[in-house]
Amino acid sequence: MDEQNLIAAARRGDTQAFNKLVLTYQTLVYNVAYRMLHDPAAATDATQEAFISAFRALHGFRGGSFKAWLLRIVTNACYDQLRVAKRRPTSSLDDMLVDPDHSAILIDHAESPEDHAVRRDLGHAIQKGLDGLPAEQKLTVILSDIQGFSYAEIAQVTGVALGTVKSRLSRGRARLRDYLQQQELLPKQYRLISR
Repeated sequence: MDEQNLIAAARRGDTQAFNKLVLTYQTLVYNVAYRMLHDPAAATDATQEAFISAFRALHGFRGGSFKAWLLRIVTNACYDQLRVAKRRPTSSLDDMLVDPDHSAILIDHAESPEDHAVRRDLGHAIQKGLDGLPAEQKLTVILSDIQGFSYAEIAQVTGVALGTVKSRLSRGRARLRDYLQQQELLPKQYRLISR
């Protein structure tokens, strides 16, 4: 796939070229949105909104990393949803009845039920810790520690200086570590040894 040719074709109105870009980045964009919002429906909405906004604003893309530009758009869509949710909090009845994180396809049958429960509980504790971070720190930790982006890529996505990225990452990790150390769910192998 030649990304630059696809972008040029999409700018000329070729929806098939843009669809190829969507297929390339949809998983990454959704994963970032899901980690930011921790709600599958909201993450799907933010992902869809981001791709629609990207298609409409493609003429304004000035080159550089298309991935960073796209992640900046989805990040803004997530921030918009978080602001709305803060003003009008709601709870879904469906979410109360079904665990959206459960999928029989993802079960590792070699894993013991106890290890599965510990891993699941740890995953929920990590997500709760992430949810407790300020939005800028949360995004930086997600992009670095979950998505594996470099500092420079994170700086492009967030539109801040490299030093700010490092500072947010350090503070976010420290707050997440402090939160996790307070949790009884954290298995012994993940705890720091106190002297």
